[in-house]
Amino acid sequence: MDPQESFEELVKTYSTEIYRYAYWLCRDEAVASDLVQETFLRAWRSIAQLREVAAVKAWLITIVRREHARLFERKRLPTEDIDEVPVEDELNLSADAQMDVHLVRAAMAELPEKYREPLVMQVVMGMSCKEIAQSLEISESAVMTQLFRARQKLRELLEPSETIAEGQR
Repeated sequence: MDPQESFEELVKTYSTEIYRYAYWLCRDEAVASDLVQETFLRAWRSIAQLREVAAVKAWLITIVRREHARLFERKRLPTEDIDEVPVEDELNLSADAQMDVHLVRAAMAELPEKYREPLVMQVVMGMSCKEIAQSLEISESAVMTQLFRARQKLRELLEPSETIAEGQR
């Protein structure tokens, strides 16, 4: 397989996950698409620097994060509310399950970025603590601490909703 075919396979394999992560970062469909395009452009330019094929996902996540950070160097772009974006996987869920998913996503969006980012990487992207640590350029123990605190804060945000929901039943 030539390098271009290998790269096309890489794009096919990771573009959906990279877009999902980019969207979680910026909460804007157009900006997320631009981030994905720029990520793969930069990946193509520096594909020779990729040493471990197994680390390609973490490498792409790192590129997305850096591209997203560059947006703030230039100017602040308007964002779109995550509630307005349809998600395909909710189509087969019951109304109660869809409401639960909506509540969890809304609560995750309220978390401080320090906690939200590793949580999204783990829950949405399926990354390990080691991959998250590499992407965020922090230690694995720091990732575990941030994940623990993120879940703790998420629980605090969701508890009032659960109490209200139980009282309405």
